Amino acid sequence: MIPITEYAGRDVAVYGLGRTGLSAAKALAAGGARVHAWDDGEGARAKAEAEGVNVSDINKRDWQKFAALVLSPGIPYKFPQPHRLVRMAEMMNVPVVGDMELFARAVQALPEKGRPSIVGITGTNGKSTTTALIGHILKEAGRDVRVGGNIGTGVLDMASLNANAIYVLELSSYQLDLCHSLHCDVAVFLNLSPDHLDRHGGMNGYVEAKKRIFANQSPRDISVIGIDDPHTQAIAMGRQRPGQGRVVQISSEFGLARGVSAVDGHLYDSTAGQAIRVGDLADAASLPGRHNYQNAAAAYAACKALGVAPGRIMAGINSFPGLAHRMETVGEVDGVRFVNDSKATNAQAAEQALKTWPSVHWIAGGVPKAEGIAPLEPWFDRVAGAYLIGESKAVFAKTLKDKVPTTKCGTLEAATQAAFDAARASGQPNPIVLLSPACASFDQFKDFEARGDAFREIIERLADKVEPAKAAAV
Repeated sequence: MIPITEYAGRDVAVYGLGRTGLSAAKALAAGGARVHAWDDGEGARAKAEAEGVNVSDINKRDWQKFAALVLSPGIPYKFPQPHRLVRMAEMMNVPVVGDMELFARAVQALPEKGRPSIVGITGTNGKSTTTALIGHILKEAGRDVRVGGNIGTGVLDMASLNANAIYVLELSSYQLDLCHSLHCDVAVFLNLSPDHLDRHGGMNGYVEAKKRIFANQSPRDISVIGIDDPHTQAIAMGRQRPGQGRVVQISSEFGLARGVSAVDGHLYDSTAGQAIRVGDLADAASLPGRHNYQNAAAAYAACKALGVAPGRIMAGINSFPGLAHRMETVGEVDGVRFVNDSKATNAQAAEQALKTWPSVHWIAGGVPKAEGIAPLEPWFDRVAGAYLIGESKAVFAKTLKDKVPTTKCGTLEAATQAAFDAARASGQPNPIVLLSPACASFDQFKDFEARGDAFREIIERLADKVEPAKAAAV
């Protein structure tokens, strides 16, 4: 844990007691603050009390006594409209901050020579993979590295601050919206496409939130920026970027005169002006597809900026085990391979999976994003059959009509069974059933992890049923 001493002896409200809120409440209490934590959910409050957090209904407290409101990232801050407690804080001139801002201030309070290095990673897609990949490379290179933020360990639950450590942090737009003081020695901005627009008041607000990752960089810092979409390309090449970090461009679409690029599966480093092939990404079994090549290019650029030798970086890329729920092979039954890409909660993320294989039996659906799956039409010819689940099944079926054979299944279990039956009967060599929903999960599952775990369990039950029958028939 990283104790937060800034509010020692003062009253602080914490609202939202999920993973982030709980860690913030504990870190503040460990630093001497009088914490008043609240959540509208009875279960969340009970869990917090069981973990020793002081639960107090901040709706009924005197807000003039609060030094800050610590807001969990999932709580609306500005859009679609500020939460009632955010409005209360603003009326009473109580600062609203998030856990990442508390972390950033704790780092800034240290003597300059005693501060750890910070690598921040953001973007619409690929954040988690790139964060984990950078952490893996640095660990394999013998560095003292801590990985967390929006992935795995909450930032305030990480090991106490150490000048020799490197903190590798996944940063969501929600976290960046609540953070003004974070200084990233290396800031990575992978890509940008429409997502979470309701929470940012539109695309401009979303872009502005993401760009905060660069805000406090100095000329000695590095800004690693993808140029494969118009939004990040404009940030890399124009004057829209805050801060003063030196830009290193990355691409999995273009060979760069200066930067790091992945072309035809080969990784090239031209940061010194001459393109040098540093490795073959075909050797990185857990990083298939062009989008993962962008992740690898970003990780290479970030780790090189931290002084890791190219050979050691490539060794780390090749030994990376991958992440759960991100194009993860979770089983094979009777020759049919099952791929769990539950993390694909929007069309652009699902596009990366559809582009990876020439033919798939596609399970999609859930709570749809504004764009639906219409942007995926150029890849519909790679879908042997679509098996639709959740709230979006009717609207997705309409989009796919006369383009892709479609079955409205409703549940994930029914869709997996139908896709398996069709894949097994297709006569295709090595057929693939792909769960890449292009949707949020909240209609049927707690989160994308729960959806992916359910998919894995369904496949295990399917194997238990099919394999004995095959054996008996021999």
